[in-house]
Amino acid sequence: MTDLKQTIVAEVKEKTRLDALLVSSLDGWTRSQIKKQIDDKKVEVNGRPAKAGLLIKNGDIISLDLVAESGMENILPENIPLDIVFENEDYAVINKPQGMVVHPAPGNYTGTLVNALLYHFKSISTAGESYRPGIVHRIDKDTSGLIVVAKNNEAHLNLAKQIAEHSCHRIYYALCEGEFKDMEGDIILPLARDKKDFKKIVVDSEGKYAETHYNVLKLYEGYSLVRFELKTGRTHQIRVHTKAIGHPIVGDSVYGYKNQKFKLNGQLLHAKELILCDPKTNKTMHFECDIPPYFANLLTKLKEKQY
Repeated sequence: MTDLKQTIVAEVKEKTRLDALLVSSLDGWTRSQIKKQIDDKKVEVNGRPAKAGLLIKNGDIISLDLVAESGMENILPENIPLDIVFENEDYAVINKPQGMVVHPAPGNYTGTLVNALLYHFKSISTAGESYRPGIVHRIDKDTSGLIVVAKNNEAHLNLAKQIAEHSCHRIYYALCEGEFKDMEGDIILPLARDKKDFKKIVVDSEGKYAETHYNVLKLYEGYSLVRFELKTGRTHQIRVHTKAIGHPIVGDSVYGYKNQKFKLNGQLLHAKELILCDPKTNKTMHFECDIPPYFANLLTKLKEKQY
């Protein structure tokens, strides 16, 4: 991420929030970074400082004078316990707990996985963005499970390529609302940021291609335990796809039911398996971790159906 001075002539079919438009248009800039730039009056629309929620119409002129933050000077190592499933000199596989944010963002530089990585590992890659050293891919704060982190730049680039080419397999388990009728299938629905709320993702015919494969593992009365494999890696993909087919994930406060039956701290979505090629040996590596106790305990309270 570098300083950016640019003038954009908006091309939109319908009015779109300024912050959402910039998030979808600017590579390397996060939502929080863009909001800070707007708040610092680094963005003008038609010659006037604008607010994040300003609705942009076709033909509006957006002037950018963005100042990049290195970010790293504010990120300190923290002695946060890590569940390290595997580690060698090139990369590590971590079982991230529910509730842990993966990387810092402006104004929030503590308590993240990155802070823990900087403490536990002597070497960490810098091939990605400065505020997320070692992070090859991410999982949501309230999603638990496996994430691979790179210790050097060569491994980072190799692993990132595997993610981009979908040769790295990421498999999730989730408890979904309702009983699936089809025990196996593919959800192929394009996804994009919600034009009214850029923090959310929605199914959008003009969005990016997104594909999720699923297998139902068990049916319970009113619920389904489902195995999902990402064929693409869009933001919130499984959570939005399950909502779209009428089976949102239990505990999901954003895409799930408003009235949740169980007292949970987030969605019951767990990155259970990770299959990748070792960057150095090219050997296929298969990692797996158990679903967390709060997830497993809830399953014992449900009545299983026979099929």
